[in-house]
Amino acid sequence: VYQPAEDSRLLAEVAAARLDDGLVCEVGVGSGYVARRVAGETGARVVGTDITATACRQAHEAGRTVLRGNLVDPFPDGAFDAVLFNPPYLPTPPELEWDDPMERALSGGENGRAVVDRVLDTVGRVLAADGCLLLLVSSLTDPDAVRQTAAGAGLDTAVVAEESQPFERLFVFELTCRSP
Repeated sequence: VYQPAEDSRLLAEVAAARLDDGLVCEVGVGSGYVARRVAGETGARVVGTDITATACRQAHEAGRTVLRGNLVDPFPDGAFDAVLFNPPYLPTPPELEWDDPMERALSGGENGRAVVDRVLDTVGRVLAADGCLLLLVSSLTDPDAVRQTAAGAGLDTAVVAEESQPFERLFVFELTCRSP
């Protein structure tokens, strides 16, 4: 299970500052750190989802409501005021991927966007009409490519926070569904 680091902290801080009450989903809840901070600092009801049983158990033990499932698949249309996601984003060549849960928690595939792209293609379905996705993105994953994929999925993107780290720059994107 991915344990909180500088990326988790940044996403939690931004979400806590931007959100208020409402129903929020944290995709890839991991340890439950982001969900716990957002719920505690905003009054939002936060539901987590994760594909791994270990992460679900750990987040549940930390007092989070969690569903085991793939990304936003378990949820109905229009369910959330906000979705939070700190995805696995490290670019990892296929020959270096291991059948290891921790590796899966970090690896974003060859370009670092494998999981990000899947969420961008599906998140609009679960967002309420005025909902948003707060997405952590690294400079390692080509933020411009993320913006292009989001635009193709009908999502508008704004950078709401950024922070330099030793080997990367972290961004929090706020993505909203484009009005028809």
